[in-house]
Amino acid sequence: MAKRSEVILRAEVENLGHAGDLVEVAPGYARNYLLPRGLAYVATEANKHRVAQEKKKYEEKLEHERAEAIALAARLEGLVLEFRAMAGEEDQLYGSISVADISDRLEALGFEIERSRVKLDQPIKALGEFEVPLRLHPHVTQPIRVRVDREEG
Repeated sequence: MAKRSEVILRAEVENLGHAGDLVEVAPGYARNYLLPRGLAYVATEANKHRVAQEKKKYEEKLEHERAEAIALAARLEGLVLEFRAMAGEEDQLYGSISVADISDRLEALGFEIERSRVKLDQPIKALGEFEVPLRLHPHVTQPIRVRVDREEG
C-alpha cells in the first residue's frame, strides 16, 4: 500500500474536508497541489497547534456572522418587495424581475445583501406574489415576498 501524507487543511477543499481538518492524502497530491496553493500545511506538531488556534478564531467568526445573519433575518421578516411591470393578457411580463432587481430594491431599502445570496432559480416572468429565499449564512435562510403588479399605461 502506498504511503500517505498527513496534512492540515487551511481552507475547505471539495471532497476532502474543511479548514482545520487533519486528513491523509497521496504524497503527490499534497506536494503538487495542496501545499503550493496554500490549501494545507504539513501536519507537524507546531502546525497542528497553529491550526487549532486558527480554527478557534474561524469558529468564533462564523458564530459572529451567524448572529448578525439572525438579526438581519429578523429585520427582513414580513418584508414584501413590490414591483410594477408591463404584462400581456396572459399575465406574462414583457421583461422579467431578476436577482439584480431584487438586490437593488433591497439595497434601496437599506439592506446590504450580496446578489449571490438571493436564491431565485429563474427570473420572475409573471404577475403575482412569489417567495424568494435569501441565504444570509450557511445556517440562516430568510424568505421574502416579491409582489409583481401590472403597470398601467
